[in-house]
Parts: sequence; structure tokens; C-alpha cells
Amino acid sequence: MKKVDITNFNYTGKLTLDYLHGKSALSEFYTNQPQIDAFDKQIQLKQNHFTGEQRQVLYDHLKKQYEQVNTVDAVKHNIKRLKQDNTFTVTTGHQLNLFTGPLYFIYKIITCLNMAEQLQKKYPHYHFVPVYWMASEDHDFDEIQSTYLNGKTLKWNHKSGDAVGKLSLDGLSDAIDQLAADLNSSDVAQRLIDFLKADFKDSKTYAQAFLKLVDYIFQDYGLVVLDADAAELKTLFTRAIKNELTEQHLEAKVTETSARLMQLDYKTQVNPRAINLFYLADEQRKRLIKTKNGLATEDNEKQFSQEDVLREVDEHPGKFSPNVLMRPLYQEQILPNLAYIGGGAEVAYWLQLKAYFEEENTPFPLIFLRNGGLIYDTKQAEKAKKLSLVLEDLLQNKSRIDEMVTRRFSDIQIDFEPQIKHLKQQFKSLYQLAKKTDASFEGAVAAQEKKQINGLKHLEKRLLKAEKRKRKNFLSRAHQLKNEFYPQGNLQERQLNFLQFYQYQGDDFINQLKNQFDAFENDFYLIEFQDEI
Repeated sequence: MKKVDITNFNYTGKLTLDYLHGKSALSEFYTNQPQIDAFDKQIQLKQNHFTGEQRQVLYDHLKKQYEQVNTVDAVKHNIKRLKQDNTFTVTTGHQLNLFTGPLYFIYKIITCLNMAEQLQKKYPHYHFVPVYWMASEDHDFDEIQSTYLNGKTLKWNHKSGDAVGKLSLDGLSDAIDQLAADLNSSDVAQRLIDFLKADFKDSKTYAQAFLKLVDYIFQDYGLVVLDADAAELKTLFTRAIKNELTEQHLEAKVTETSARLMQLDYKTQVNPRAINLFYLADEQRKRLIKTKNGLATEDNEKQFSQEDVLREVDEHPGKFSPNVLMRPLYQEQILPNLAYIGGGAEVAYWLQLKAYFEEENTPFPLIFLRNGGLIYDTKQAEKAKKLSLVLEDLLQNKSRIDEMVTRRFSDIQIDFEPQIKHLKQQFKSLYQLAKKTDASFEGAVAAQEKKQINGLKHLEKRLLKAEKRKRKNFLSRAHQLKNEFYPQGNLQERQLNFLQFYQYQGDDFINQLKNQFDAFENDFYLIEFQDEI
């Protein structure tokens, strides 16, 4: 296993990088730095704002949620611990992608598991429960209906306008059949297919089925999966819902924060709406908008006066669904949470939210970047070695890789820097001569020096281009290897489904990742598997 500094290639944005590096100008956008020593302060902060009543509501919901899940004692014990005032959560979240979607879904959860374990060692008088938050209320079905495995895109054909967690499982058996045809014939793969068929047969909604799948993969580590699309949990959130409908705190505070970030030369990740809530009804998740008479769904089929909508919140809180910017507040008001673990874009938009949290009198959590990495096998490592490349080189763009391979295999020195240095030395004597004449001659010498240096650089580029043509075979092999790590032009973790590797090694695959990742490091991991993958 090797580690690469994420600043050495195009992995995440400037705002997230500067935050992780502790740039002082960003200190106003978070409470404490993302370090393990900051958790003692975060624990005290959360203890002062989270009540026994909130814990009981959360416990009752999780107990009911898991009635249909054949989970293990490690999960059950963690759910019970959440009733205790010395128990806290660390959380990650993601969409309900088909068969878990891209590989970084697994990385998020492993980072969360490791963080809980590392915190348990650091703070033994407390308990830390890893939580995966299912984005079951999201309604963008196009984003979750496919996954990429073994060079093919698997797709779930279904029509939807509803929150994805509420979807029926129509058409999903066809996707499972596709998956079964594409996996290998190992016992690991067969057990998984048997589980999926039983899971989706016994589940009524996609959220129920997805919860069971994540539990199947991670139950031995005590991961608690939370589907927060529940009226009983939203009773804890009604004050914030009403504030959003009447005061629009989110738009005001996030707009102020975004302006401040832009003054510091950062791009903002998301923009708030006037109303950042959806209304769930008639198997649809519809955005709420302001009208002259109060509020309405975006299609205008449901209209409310302000009095009516506030009454609706009290009577049916489960019908109100926070959007991507409001969801973090919901999370922090129903969980005894200390830290959120997300990707680079998530870290960036969380940094837009601190002022909103303060307005809603809710502690702002510690924000961490998930672990990331590249998986390769021994055979691929040998291919790189034969091309005089190290694995880190393959994180660069193709033109840079072409240049490195060509220079290393060329029979000639494709570097005109010695000639350029020699030329500059020769021009020094011309400058001395120019000083004895007039300024115009000195300018002419400078212009000629620049022209000749540019000429040498141009010749170097032409020579490199000619050598690339001669080394076409080496470059073709390098491109092929690059494409294995960047399938369809995307970094492996953002494209491949974890089953591409899990089908060979099962739980050993999860364990090996878990043993090599460190939740409190921000490096990018290069992870070698001995077996061909």
C-alpha cells in the first residue's frame, strides 16, 4: 500500500483542500478542525444540545425500522447504546444507487467505521456508533438507476417521480438477473445473488431492500443504517421546517456565507432556494414555492395559506422533505452526531452551512473528507514497472504520461535545458557589450535571447513529438493501463461498482480496505491485491 498527497493530482477542489490544510481565512466557516483531538470539545458541545427525548425517538424508530432486517448483535447493541447519553454517532450518507453504485460508496462507509473505532480507543469512556444515512427522500431516479461493472452498465428500468426510497421494486428482478450473468461463478457471488433475490422478494420498497443490502455487507462491523424518511423523526424537526416556511433562514444565511467565500476567491458548491423543502404526496416529491397567497407545490396542484401550511406541519410532518442543503440540519437535529464524512463536493457545501446552523441553534459537526483510493493487482503493477512508471504516474493526465514514457524509453536526451543554460551564458557577454552602448541595443539583445530560447523549446517539443511516434507501442500499453484505472474516463472509485472486486474476495476485500484506510488521514491510497482483479 502506498499513499499519495491529494494535492498532486486533480482529486478535489481548492476550497476543500484549503480547509483540510487549515487555511486561517476559512476558520469562520467551521467550529473545530477535522482532527481526532477536536472530539472532546465536540462531545461537550453536542451533549449540551441533545436530549433524552431525542434519543428515545431515534431508538424507537430504529428498533421499528430493523424489525424486518435479519441483522446481528453488533448492530442491535449499537442501536440500544443510542439511548445512553454517553453514546454519539459519526455519520456518512449517500444516494441509494443500484447495487450501491460507485466504489466510493464503500469507501465512505469504511471511513466511518474506522473513525468510530479510532475514537473508541481515544475516548474509552464514550461509545461511538457508525451511521450510514440513506438518502431515501431524493427523487432523482436517473442518478441512481444504473451501475458499472465488468465493462458493462447495468440498469434498473422503472418510472418514477417519487422519492426513490418509496419506489416499488418493479423491474428490479431483471437487473438482478443482469448482475448474476455478469458476476463470476464463485461462492461469494452466488451467495450475494441468492441474498438479493430473497431481499427484494421480501421488501416492499427500495429503501427497505437497500437497507438490507448495506446491512448484509457491513453488519459485522456494527454499522447502523438510518432511513430518516419517517414522520416520528420529523416531529423533532418541525421547528426548523416552520422557520423555513416563514422566515427563510437558510437562503439568507447561505447567501451571506457564499458571498463571503466568493470574496475569498472560492467557488461555492450549491445555491439555496427561497424555500428548501419538498412536499411528499400522491407518490411524488414536489418542490414548494412561495406564492402571493402563501405556498404551493411547483405544479400548483397543492396550495396553502401560511396558516394552513403550519397546521399541515403539525399534523403531517412526514410530508415535508428537506432538500440537499437543508438535509444536514435535519441530520444533526435527530442524531447525537459529532462528525460527517463526505466527498470533496460535500465538504465544500457543508462549509456554506455553519451560519445557518447557528441561526437554528444547532451544533455544527466536524467535517471530514472520506478516504479514497485506487485498487490494482500484482499484474498491473508489473505492467507499470515495464513501462518505467510507478502507480502514482497513472494518476496524471494522458499527455503527461505520454511525455514521461517517451522520455524514459528514448535513445536520446529529450531535454534542451543544458543548451538553454549554455545560450543564456553566452548572452551574458552580449549584455555586457550592450551596456557600453545605448539602451536600444540592450533591448535588441534581450529580444534575440528570448527568440532563441523559444526556438530551442519549440525544437524540443518537435523532437518529443517525433519520439512519441517512434514509441507508439509503449504509449499504447500505457494508455491501456491508464484506462483500467480510469474506466470510461472516470477515476476508478467514481465509476466501478465494488462487486467487481468483492466477487473474488468477499469480506476479505472489505477487511483489506478497512485495515489500510485511516479516517484521520487525507491521503489517496494505492492498494495492491495479490489476486488478479
